[in-house]
Amino acid sequence: MGALLALASALCYGLVDFAGGLLSRRVPHAAVTFLGRLGGLLLATAAALLLTAGAVAVPDLLWGALSGVGSATAMRFLNRGLSHGAMSVVVPVSAVTGVALSVLCGVLLLGDRPGTLAWTGIAVTVPALWWVSGGGTRLGRAATDGLLASLGVAVQYVALGQAGPDSGLWPVAAGRAAAALVLLPGVVRHPRLARLPARPAGQALLIGAGAALGLVLYLLAAQRQMLSSLYPALPVLLGLAVLHERVSRRQAAGLPAAALATVFLTAG
Repeated sequence: MGALLALASALCYGLVDFAGGLLSRRVPHAAVTFLGRLGGLLLATAAALLLTAGAVAVPDLLWGALSGVGSATAMRFLNRGLSHGAMSVVVPVSAVTGVALSVLCGVLLLGDRPGTLAWTGIAVTVPALWWVSGGGTRLGRAATDGLLASLGVAVQYVALGQAGPDSGLWPVAAGRAAAALVLLPGVVRHPRLARLPARPAGQALLIGAGAALGLVLYLLAAQRQMLSSLYPALPVLLGLAVLHERVSRRQAAGLPAAALATVFLTAG
């Protein structure tokens, strides 16, 4: 069951990032991000009500809220990067760096002791991301957005990991509520962002609900010590096959290296 949950989580995240990237190229990426957090809030709240929680403490909700701030940051820059950059660059940079930063935060702040595989994954991350981003001395816009998104990814996972297991999925719901609140000022300043036509607005809500579902499945898989490293592969493959994105030889060499780094990081 754990392996199925991990695979389902990876598929959810991969499809959501691909769909969110496509939608962000047609409508303002800020609107996709905000409405997505609302869709995620609805799904996370429903899931939290269905899954019985033992005891939900205030610190659990606060950690969940902090993870939501990370989620808002990650999706804002991820959707911005996907709106103008190649998925084969933005997704690996954000995903692999986010996991690597999570491991490093655990070591520096929480006293974690990762195994040899995790340290190997961190070592592979640096050259892999250099190749994926083009191998130049200056990062392009897409790679920069991917790196900024990775900071949010790390905050999301590290903070959510501090919530007690008895709190169920309420920290996830608190995180989605906090993410919507963090993004709300931007919508207030630019009200047109919230006035999308019904169809793309509904798509953004569904994409956000899918992202929340992916996180729920991730947590359930993590409880069974089963984490998936397949997530970054799906949007990259869809970008190459469906959108016919072109990559240089150096980037093509970096993609399997990034995949290998993710495997080591999640296994270690």
